[in-house]
Amino acid sequence: MTPVRGAGASQAAPARSDRRFCRIGSFEPELGGFLEEVTLAYETWGELDASGTNAVLVVHALTGDSHAAGAPDARYKRGGWWDPVIGPGRLIDTERYFVVCSNVLGGCSGSTGPASRDPGTGRPYAMRFPVVTIRDMVRAQRRLLESLGVRRLSLVIGGSIGGQQALEWAVEFPDFVERAVPIAATDALGPQGLGMSEIGRRAIMADPDWQGGDYYGTGRSPERGLAIARMAGMMTYQSAEGQWRRFGRRPASREPLYPEFGGCFDIERYLHYQGRDLVRRFDANSYLYLLRAMDLYDVAAGYGSVEEAFSRVRAKMLFVGISSDWLFPAAEVRRTAERAAAAGADAGYAEIKSLNGHDAFLKDWDLLRAAIEPFLPERR
Repeated sequence: MTPVRGAGASQAAPARSDRRFCRIGSFEPELGGFLEEVTLAYETWGELDASGTNAVLVVHALTGDSHAAGAPDARYKRGGWWDPVIGPGRLIDTERYFVVCSNVLGGCSGSTGPASRDPGTGRPYAMRFPVVTIRDMVRAQRRLLESLGVRRLSLVIGGSIGGQQALEWAVEFPDFVERAVPIAATDALGPQGLGMSEIGRRAIMADPDWQGGDYYGTGRSPERGLAIARMAGMMTYQSAEGQWRRFGRRPASREPLYPEFGGCFDIERYLHYQGRDLVRRFDANSYLYLLRAMDLYDVAAGYGSVEEAFSRVRAKMLFVGISSDWLFPAAEVRRTAERAAAAGADAGYAEIKSLNGHDAFLKDWDLLRAAIEPFLPERR
C-alpha cells in the first residue's frame, strides 16, 4: 500500500496540491469481481501522534469528496464541505486530532471507480466495474489508514451514505474504533428512499447519451439524465415546510435552464441549477454505483440478524437524526440506536431540530455542534 502524489485514478476531477493518493493494492469486492489495483484519494489535517490513536475519519455523503475542510478557492467556491466543524479549536479540532477524509471506492474524485482505466483492457471500466458496497468502502479505508500509520480511530463520523460507513466501521472493525457518529443514516434504507433512488437511476440509464455506460471518450455523456437524477435527489434532501419557507410558489427569480411550459416556479429553477452544477463535477456512472451501495446497505448482511451485527460493536456510538428528514426519518434513526443498545452496544441518540431536511448536517452548523460535542471526549 503506497501513498503517492499526483496519481489520479479517475477522469472526473483534476489533481490538487493538497490531495494525495494511496495505492492500496488489489481488491476483491464483497459481491464479486476483482480490481487489480485500487487507488484512494485523500486529504489530511493535523498530525498523527506517536501512538497512532488520535485519528478521526470523516466520511463524505453521496456526491462528496475528500475536501472536507479548507478555505474557498477556484475549484471549491464554498470551501471544504464540512469546513465549519473541522479546524483548530473547532468541533473536530485539528490541533488535537489527525483528520482523514478519502474519496470512497467507486467515486470520481481521484479514487478508483467506473471512470478509471482497467489495467486489463486499457479502457475505462464503465459498467464493467464491480458492484461495490458500504462494507467494501470501509475495508478500503482501513487499508488507507493502516498505510498512514493509524492504529486506532478516536472517531469516525459522517452523514447519509457517510453515516452508513460510520456505522459499518463500528460493526466491521470493532477493535479499531473508539467512537462512531452516524448522522442521518440507519441500519438499512427504507422503501421510500429505495424508490427515489430508482427514479434517479432510470433517469440516467434512459438518457441515450449514457450508451450503456460506455460514454467515455465519445464526446457525449448522459448530462440530461444525471441532471434529472440530481433534481430528484435534491427533493429528498429537503423538507416540505422548509421548501414553503424558502421557495413558496414564487415565480423563478432567475432564468430557467429548460424551456418554460406555462411559466416557471422558483423551486423549478433551483432544481435546474442544482442539476447543472452536479453535471459539471460528477460522473454519471459513479452516481449509479454509489447510489446502489447506499440502497444495498444492510447492517445485518453476513450475520444472522441485526442484533448479531450490533452485538459486535465495542465503540461508543451516537446516532444523530434530523427532525424533518424523510430520506432517513428521525424515528428510524432513533429505532436503529435503540436496536444497537438492545444488542448491548453503548449507543445513544440525539436529534437536530431543523426544517432543512436531510441536508441539515451540511447547513445547520450550530445545531450539529450542539448535538455532537457532548459525545466527544472533553478537551484536556
